[in-house]
Amino acid sequence: MKRRRHRKPFALLEWAGRRTQNPSAANLQLQTEAYPAGVDHTEDFGGQLILGDNLTVMAALLPEWEDRIDLIYADPPFLTGKAYAARIGRGEDSRRPSEWNTVDGYRDTWINGAAYLDMLHPRLQLMYQLLAPSGTLYLHLDWHASAYARILLDEIFGPDRLLNEIVWIYHGPSPIRSAFKRKHDTILVYTKSKDYTFNADAVRVAYNPSTVKTFASSPKAGFGKVPDLARGKVPEDWWYFPVVARLHKERSGYPTQKPEALLERIILASSNPDEVVADFFCGSGTTPVVADRLGRRWLACDQSPPAIHTTYRRFMLKHVNKPFTVWKTDEEKIRSSLQLLIALSKSGAQITMKLEGLQSDKASPDIFPENLVLWEVDWDYDRRVFCSQSQAVRPWREDFIDLQLGFTYDQPGTHTLCIRASDSQSRSGLTTRKIKVSF
Repeated sequence: MKRRRHRKPFALLEWAGRRTQNPSAANLQLQTEAYPAGVDHTEDFGGQLILGDNLTVMAALLPEWEDRIDLIYADPPFLTGKAYAARIGRGEDSRRPSEWNTVDGYRDTWINGAAYLDMLHPRLQLMYQLLAPSGTLYLHLDWHASAYARILLDEIFGPDRLLNEIVWIYHGPSPIRSAFKRKHDTILVYTKSKDYTFNADAVRVAYNPSTVKTFASSPKAGFGKVPDLARGKVPEDWWYFPVVARLHKERSGYPTQKPEALLERIILASSNPDEVVADFFCGSGTTPVVADRLGRRWLACDQSPPAIHTTYRRFMLKHVNKPFTVWKTDEEKIRSSLQLLIALSKSGAQITMKLEGLQSDKASPDIFPENLVLWEVDWDYDRRVFCSQSQAVRPWREDFIDLQLGFTYDQPGTHTLCIRASDSQSRSGLTTRKIKVSF
């Protein structure tokens, strides 16, 4: 492969204990083939959702994906020193966080800044290797670490490959009284080469009404240059999108969730239909959900089970374009901690499955059905990979979930059914049944 050359940075970042890391590759195991309602049952999978440490996951993806990913959006921890909780309650007062029902989301706590850079640096290097020659990286941070990350990216990509430093501005309450309120994030945009994708027409926005009025009233406006006002303009490098806390229809409860409009602009600008978009800190799953909606293929990874659970549930609640697969690494142990009580009935080839109970291994008497958020059935389980063919999903902040699913077989014979359920704490359980179908 031809070696890419880029101008050396004029500064390098040093920190205590900096070293070259050679991460080992994880062993990825296929867990689920997911067919959300309305999706064709083909093997043309649109994406891969992976539970595991993204360092070893990206190393495992290199043999297949090196130089092939068209766009990477990275939203890593920000070096805030905080632990974030995921909300799982419904009907709670958003103004009273002390009363929220929560589970652990993710931790952004570090021994020191050097430990944070030890985490970030090798992951950025792997992202560079995975990007296609025309690919683009969007690294989303804030004031805590963005300055350090820019120096690292200058070293990895070359300073000439900085395309934009985007500022995402937003409103919201703040406890700060001794300084200006910090209400923006920084998104560093780097391209792998000078031949990169940027679809200007896909992200144009309308001119401000005052600008339109100015050009209509004076022929001297714009120093004689009249823009195509009807076509609109390419956005500036500062963007305003409301945070998800104010977008109730999108809110999943997962901490630091990013708005779909933000990712839509990024994906439209820097990728094309059927190209591959990746997010290795996928959190609540905004990137893969938007990528699927826009006709892109996707890779998404997170080491937090609640993150993978939230992403999976978001897909099941949406009309998606393609089925997808779910994987895990060897290091991630999935323990079945819920017991399912089911009832089966049949009429010829028609099967009706009813979920009658769900208990944790602590036998909590009130876990069902209040904490049930998703259950699904594989009607022909092969005892290797769970194929999610039918699902019942509780929408965000709603009380209703269907406790009955049905299926009609087109061939007689003995079939193994596998039923899997998940609760609001990301716990899961499954059980199998055999049934003989005759016409």
